[in-house]
Amino acid sequence: MSQNSIIGILAAIIIIGGGVWLFASGGTGSGTATTTPTTVTDTTTTDTTSVPATASAPAVTTGTLVVASNASAVMTGKVIPNGNPSTYWYEYGKTSSLGSRTPSQDLGSGFMSISAPAFITGLSANTNYSYRLVAQNSFGTIQGTILGFTTNNNPPPTGSAPVTRTDAATSVQRTSATLAGHVVPNGSDTSYWFEYGQSTSFGNIIAFNSAGAGTASINESAAISGLLPATKYYFRMNAQNQFGTVIGATLTFVTSGPAAASAPSANTTAATKVTSTTATLNGSANPNGDSTSYWFEYGTDSSLNSLLGTTMHKVIVSSAANQTNVSSDITGLQTNTNYWYRVVTMNTLGTTNGAIVKFKTR
Repeated sequence: MSQNSIIGILAAIIIIGGGVWLFASGGTGSGTATTTPTTVTDTTTTDTTSVPATASAPAVTTGTLVVASNASAVMTGKVIPNGNPSTYWYEYGKTSSLGSRTPSQDLGSGFMSISAPAFITGLSANTNYSYRLVAQNSFGTIQGTILGFTTNNNPPPTGSAPVTRTDAATSVQRTSATLAGHVVPNGSDTSYWFEYGQSTSFGNIIAFNSAGAGTASINESAAISGLLPATKYYFRMNAQNQFGTVIGATLTFVTSGPAAASAPSANTTAATKVTSTTATLNGSANPNGDSTSYWFEYGTDSSLNSLLGTTMHKVIVSSAANQTNVSSDITGLQTNTNYWYRVVTMNTLGTTNGAIVKFKTR
């Protein structure tokens, strides 16, 4: 049996050796009773639960898809943490009274429906078992529907849960950042996702992505936007395969400011590439949260009351940019002549003149 049978959000039809039998016994889902071996379609891949406006108890759906062997079974299901740090586990047994349970696994705190697999071992061959998915957070414990499966004579898969590492965020701007991490699939189909938010409760999830089934460490990243400026964010990278769900370490980053948009800054710096008739005018600017354009003014008057020329207006990349170097090439200058210039910046909140700087042509 392949160890890559189940992972993440499943959308497959699998015929389970030995047969599958299902029945409903309370909980939040529903089961379908059968008395003969059947082909089972995993119907838990589509989340139709509406996102609540505030944190609440988790939503649970016990998955109908089970991959069994002579001594193990891979369970599937879905949990929506509903905005609060949640854990999940499976209860199982040879009767509907259950009696055994898997270890609890963390699942995060977002509002997205998340795959919740478990690998159960120590089962008896050719035996009927009952099981259900259970999830818990500070708002309550929710039990899924009790369903059933039958073990068979197939040998169990071998493998282990993935390894995940959260790395420092990069490209942190005023309203955006790139989250990063590493994951080792450990030879089984593995999915990863990022959580982020303004507290260790997170609340935001980036959708699942595949990390493959290799054995090497893979560098993964995800760009996020719509962040608040000058704000501290918490984030982590998580991963899961059929052998378990692994929650990465929590790191932080702080978006750049200002918290509120304002008039841009302008800083004139020394001219470069000065020849007898040309020069490069330099400066820097900060948009301060609003899309900003800049240009240079220059002339032979030290106060620039009478301008000799003005360069073309250019737009700084975006309102999310921080301090940005700017420059412009000018031509047609007179030889051996003193020139004065400054950078000027403008956005919807104001216009700012940089200091006047001197250079002399050759």
